[in-house]
Amino acid sequence: MKYWREIIAVTQRILIELLRRRRSLIFWIIFPISVLMLSGLILAERAELPMNTAFEYAAPSTLVGAAMFFSCLGGTVATVVAEREQRTLKRLFLSPLSGISYFLGIFLAHSCIGLGQAVLIYTIAAFWGATFKGSILLGLIVIFMTIIAYVGLGFILGTQLARRIEDVNSLIAAFGVPLLILGGAFLPAALFPPTLINIAKYNPIYHMNEAMVAISAKGETISDIDSHFWFLLIFSLLMLFCGWLSYHRMLIVERRL
Repeated sequence: MKYWREIIAVTQRILIELLRRRRSLIFWIIFPISVLMLSGLILAERAELPMNTAFEYAAPSTLVGAAMFFSCLGGTVATVVAEREQRTLKRLFLSPLSGISYFLGIFLAHSCIGLGQAVLIYTIAAFWGATFKGSILLGLIVIFMTIIAYVGLGFILGTQLARRIEDVNSLIAAFGVPLLILGGAFLPAALFPPTLINIAKYNPIYHMNEAMVAISAKGETISDIDSHFWFLLIFSLLMLFCGWLSYHRMLIVERRL
């Protein structure tokens, strides 16, 4: 019970800070909506698809590529780096708050943000006639695995490579944007040449995107996406473990300073 109260307290603090930074909150809302609108309208025009079908394909790619990537991965990196710069971790050592509660609190906060963006994107897509054709439960499982993978990777990047807030944008741009393009978040993977397809199969964003599109737009089941599902499951658990190790190592270093 003690750990649960601490996790909720950390989650509430991060979400309250986000609500207070209204400008950042507005930008986080505008960005995925604008990407969704552009992707849906381009698909409808160039692929000659009905508007509802175009948005059914655009919504899952926008969610995993534009929304959760920058909020869950970029947001985690920014949170970890800001906490180090503001000496919050130093105060953590003087409080009864445990390290694992702080770690899981950040996970829960960004899970709430990711789910909020999922509701926002699919609400906008539904306005254009799009529907979620597959299993909602399976879709939620893939979304949670995506969030775990992004947040875990965010802990790794935030604790090992970023030292100042100024490092966050360049770090996300250097590592993230090429992976997003190769993952089919902005350009359908069906247009890739065979060489890039073979490379993309090692990109977790490709599997996130393909799994969500298959479930959401095509109504496929877990047996149809088993290769994507198992890749994401293993990758998300690996990122969770490595993220915790990176966070734990950072705490040891911070205690020595």
